[in-house]
Amino acid sequence: MHLVDYLIIAVYLGVLLTLGFIGRLKKDSSAGQLILGGRMLTLPAFVASLVSTWYGGILGVGEYSYRFGLSNWLVFGVPYYLAAFLFALFLAERARRSEVLTIPDRLAQAYDRKTAVAGSVIVYLMTVPAAYVLMVGILCEYLFGWPFWTGVIGGTVFSVVYVYFGGFNSVVRTDLFQFGLMFVGFTVLLVYLVSTFGGIDFLKASAPASHFTWHGGNSGWYVAIWYFIALATLIEPAFYQRCYAARDARVARRGILLSILCWAFFDFLTTTCGVYARAVLPELANPVGSYPALAGLVLPAGLLGLFALALLATVMSTIDSYSFLAASTFSRDIVMRLYRINERKTTFYTRLGLVVTVVLAVVMVLFFKSVVDIWHVFGSIGTPALLVPVFFSFVGRRRLPPAWALTSIVAAGGLSLVWYCSQYFTADGRYWYGVEPIFPGLLVSAGMFLLFSRAAGNITVANREL
Repeated sequence: MHLVDYLIIAVYLGVLLTLGFIGRLKKDSSAGQLILGGRMLTLPAFVASLVSTWYGGILGVGEYSYRFGLSNWLVFGVPYYLAAFLFALFLAERARRSEVLTIPDRLAQAYDRKTAVAGSVIVYLMTVPAAYVLMVGILCEYLFGWPFWTGVIGGTVFSVVYVYFGGFNSVVRTDLFQFGLMFVGFTVLLVYLVSTFGGIDFLKASAPASHFTWHGGNSGWYVAIWYFIALATLIEPAFYQRCYAARDARVARRGILLSILCWAFFDFLTTTCGVYARAVLPELANPVGSYPALAGLVLPAGLLGLFALALLATVMSTIDSYSFLAASTFSRDIVMRLYRINERKTTFYTRLGLVVTVVLAVVMVLFFKSVVDIWHVFGSIGTPALLVPVFFSFVGRRRLPPAWALTSIVAAGGLSLVWYCSQYFTADGRYWYGVEPIFPGLLVSAGMFLLFSRAAGNITVANREL
């Protein structure tokens, strides 16, 4: 990278901090203002914030596209579009009309306080942004030549310092900025690649033939399993937070539908660039760095810095959002609900939660060296624990009684955790019976719902203790 590239990145960081620090929260700000920005999220802000937040795994996408080509769409694209569509169809408007602040609030509203606390622990662990903290360290290592831990700490601090002072509104303002950078950077790279090397004929001649098949050389079962993993979208805290914060129910539903179109276009850009990386750099030692390596080869000074911003913006917009989600879960849904602390302390405990979350995310990086491993572990445990209780708290006329809802969360999540750990006790290092841990937990949760659910009347915030 050249001096001009570094200057561009310095300007980006300055603008990011400026946007983040605009409108600092007062100490006596309400929980609704801190966590949801006063429920005034417009359609453009909804789309930009959700799209940028939910696409933080950019280096993982580059690695998969480099190795398996167009099947990236069928593994990391289509399953999540379908799940997001189901969310828009069944949950978005209902979530907005529920007038709660968080997923655990809804669990308390639909079941009871104990269920909400148990769900809060799962939500918290699923939103600690360890995968993205790991990714920003790798990214800084590739782009700037920094030591890995310098990138982890520096990238994380720049991603969350403004959230400490501005809450959800700071997240949204910076997401709007980062949303544009994501698309501009990858569009510029793709245009340069096509003009330099040619189009589809070049790719077919230079990339493996399997890159243009639906499976990319993987088994059909491997592709199919991601359609189950994508069900985690139905309990995705970032989706619920944006829906709760939307100006009205129509904004929530339309925002998710428009976001799907944005993700599909961005997947077109990223997947195509990944295939170009394989065609142009077939002997790349570590595919995780395929995007930075490719950009460094073809982009001139200035545009290389712009593409670096696209990568940084994609990851940092996810770190700030998930850090804040985890912090608000830690404060309002765990500490304050568990110890019945007055809501006026929300700002203090959320800021404390932000510090705890960042430290925990960095510690997790010591134990997990793979982004995919982090996604796999927490998705395989959290999804079966929460999917059925959360989904049916909004949809349908049947609901688990509170005691069974709590049992379902603990039993399904606990079984999936034990099943995951089984790989360490088998001779071949595989899960029991070769079954992924997400499936036993889902089976238990679904079974409990079928056996013990009953018809539920209308439940309002007024007659449930949150």
